Amino acid sequence: MKFFRKLFLAILFIYLVPALASAGWWYVKERPGSWREADWSSAHVLPEPRDDRDAAIYIFSATTGGMKGAVASHSWIVTKGKGDTAYNRYDKVGWGSPIRRNGYPADARWYSNTPQLVTSIKGGEASRLIPKIEQAIQSYPYATPGAYRIWPGPNSNTFVAHVLRSVPELGVVLPPDAVGRDYLPEGKLFAIDADGLDMHATLYGLLGISAGARSGLEVHFMGLVAGFDVMRPAIKIPALGRFGV
Repeated sequence: MKFFRKLFLAILFIYLVPALASAGWWYVKERPGSWREADWSSAHVLPEPRDDRDAAIYIFSATTGGMKGAVASHSWIVTKGKGDTAYNRYDKVGWGSPIRRNGYPADARWYSNTPQLVTSIKGGEASRLIPKIEQAIQSYPYATPGAYRIWPGPNSNTFVAHVLRSVPELGVVLPPDAVGRDYLPEGKLFAIDADGLDMHATLYGLLGISAGARSGLEVHFMGLVAGFDVMRPAIKIPALGRFGV
């Protein structure tokens, strides 16, 4: 009995309190009432592609809309080949084309929220990795119409997390508020990244653990992630994000 009481208290304070605090702040925050009222224009965080001739890769994340924005974000991938004069943006969304290509400006706001840069790679390394990214996008198993579920996945973050696991040279994991990132494709319960440096075990994105050089140590519960990062010192707080280096 004491064990279950301690487990309940741990879940309460580690996961539910931050989520409820974030929900309270989000409720009183001024925000768009619907997607029609939201700003989807460029946030102008990327250089004009004509002014930057290098190959480039960018991973973005932005708080999403509605009440789910209190605990969740949306992520996407942007690439540009050497000498290209336009970016290519890839999103997984629940409407329209299964994998959207250039459905929005590369650095567009998402439900009026300015995107945050998760990582960027430029130059020769970007040129080398772009074909791998394109291959990973093609191999995503939930790319058909209707193959989308807001929670616990597969959703937009499941898609980007799949690419990051398939191309570990990108060197990052999605932020802890990227709900759906821990849902493993094809219903897998266990996975190891392509380079063997991160492992993931999950019960369909509802309960699980990730550990390794990129993830640090993470425990996810009902889509909420708590943990810490050793290589780039930081703590990860459910619904609130990553705080540290």
